[in-house]
Amino acid sequence: FWDFLILFFCLPVVIFNEITKKRLLGDVSCRIVPFMEVSSLGVTTFSLCALGIDRFHAATSPQASARPIEQCQSILAKLAVVWLGSMTLAVPELLLWQLARDTPPASGPAAEHCAMRPWAQLPESIYSLVLTYQNARMWWYFGCYFCLPVLFTVSCQLVTRRVRGPDKGGECRAGKHGQGEGHLNCTIIALTATYALCSTPENVCNLVAAYMSPDMSKQTLDLLNLINQFFLFFKCSVTPVLLLCLCRPLGQAFMDCCCCCCEGCGPDSASSQSSADSKLKTEMSSSIFFDKPRETPPPLLGLGTPC
Repeated sequence: FWDFLILFFCLPVVIFNEITKKRLLGDVSCRIVPFMEVSSLGVTTFSLCALGIDRFHAATSPQASARPIEQCQSILAKLAVVWLGSMTLAVPELLLWQLARDTPPASGPAAEHCAMRPWAQLPESIYSLVLTYQNARMWWYFGCYFCLPVLFTVSCQLVTRRVRGPDKGGECRAGKHGQGEGHLNCTIIALTATYALCSTPENVCNLVAAYMSPDMSKQTLDLLNLINQFFLFFKCSVTPVLLLCLCRPLGQAFMDCCCCCCEGCGPDSASSQSSADSKLKTEMSSSIFFDKPRETPPPLLGLGTPC
């Protein structure tokens, strides 16, 4: 859902700015777009960590095959912690960015862009905190939003395999529960790999821009920023598709919802109705079959009474 918000709101703003050199929604988009992008990184990071903990708990549970389905309230509580924590950590982005205008050329309007400058009207204590965040932003990105999910997922997978052992893993693969656990582990690994591949260029560009920005032109810095935006949008586009393809129950549920919402699900409903009718006929025939032995004994002869 958060990836959908990024594609629905941030992508049109960035494209509009690249085409017209004007910022859609002005100063508001300069603050909201970085806030949503950093919040997206936090949501992905903490979700991967939560999934790694869940897989470890499933592997170390004494009755893994008989685990009860988690209650909806518990899932919503975890999602609230992930989302609220990610949005709280991204609050400094709202105070860091401002709308700036370049010096207009001889003919043509001034180009607008977002500059990383803390507000001068902020209180002194908050201004110092935002300035500290700006100076440590690159390493905060690299440590919290790149190293943490990758190392955490890899560590959970290694510990899980260590706890299971080779014998338990072979036994689990033989059953349906083991296959389901294997699909979930592959899904988490694929999501982490996709996130790492899409985040690596952004971190490299941030390092280059931080240490070589005095020797680089504004066009080069804008190009690096555009590359960061592209990989973020690519990650937001690929992650839902990857999740639906690898997680079979979720993908099947999604396809069922899509078929129920479109008009072309008439044959599917007819086939399901026919299958239901055939199942009903089978049950009726089986009940008739099981009732036949009751009629096989010959009727008792009358003994001179009306009964």
